[in-house]
Amino acid sequence: MAIASEMTVADQGPLSEESSGKPYGEVIRDYEALPGTKWRFGKPNYARVNKAYFQHRSKVHPEGSLESVVNKLVKNWEVESHHIADPKQWKTMDISKFKAALNGGPAANAQLMADIGPYNLLIGETSQYSSAALSFEDSNKIFGSTFSEGFAWECLEVLSGPPNVAFRWRHFGKFSGTYTDKKGIKYQGNGTMVDVVGMCIAKVNDKLVIESLDIYYNPDDLLKPLTTQVKRGEGERAVGTTDEGDSKNVKLALVAPPVARKTAAQSCECLLGGAIATPARRAPLAPHAVSASHAWVGRYLNVGFAS
Repeated sequence: MAIASEMTVADQGPLSEESSGKPYGEVIRDYEALPGTKWRFGKPNYARVNKAYFQHRSKVHPEGSLESVVNKLVKNWEVESHHIADPKQWKTMDISKFKAALNGGPAANAQLMADIGPYNLLIGETSQYSSAALSFEDSNKIFGSTFSEGFAWECLEVLSGPPNVAFRWRHFGKFSGTYTDKKGIKYQGNGTMVDVVGMCIAKVNDKLVIESLDIYYNPDDLLKPLTTQVKRGEGERAVGTTDEGDSKNVKLALVAPPVARKTAAQSCECLLGGAIATPARRAPLAPHAVSASHAWVGRYLNVGFAS
């Protein structure tokens, strides 16, 4: 995730070598925009998130492996979905077919994702976050401020190859910034590493262009640490302030003690013919997900991720 507040719309042109990862000796992002493409916020700079990725990734995949291919494909997809406003200028997705869904819920097409943004699409409505109340720009600002050192992504394991690519993933970053919840209460992070683990089934064509994404994870694994892993004052668990312009309007955000970290299997209760459970919803598993190979489902349920 490149931070929108660090960009200027006037800054266009190709991504820098620094954004590709070359200074670290490995190309993890090789996106080349189509001629005439306009960056939404200005040309993104991935230097900060690349530093977080190379410092804290858990896997180093061999060049040419399915994992390395998926790793790069998703990073290129992120460039488009976050930083190019016009779907007609996308090339990692077939916009005539593209659909994306969270936890078996309603699918969004390319234009809807371009309008509301990946964060709003892939978090939805929870006790701490309201996608309906936030614009694309608002959501990017919130998470750019939250993960001020970068919020990186890695492919953990590919469970089945094309055309229906099932893979486990990890999103991670230090909560070193400030998170603002849907009530406007701010939480200052204490630098704890936030780990979010999930899985995805990506349908691709023979050119590895994405036609659909079915993403499964528990949004609470992302949001709960942002209101519990906070800096503490003397005699207080956490301090939150509202954004109402009144310096005297300070609220104490009472938080529960930290809970034990879940395994990937616990975070995503994936049962054939069952459901994906999250605090925000419990939706039936998509039919095409049920018809996927029993093998990868079994492996996923029996493999946890320890950060």
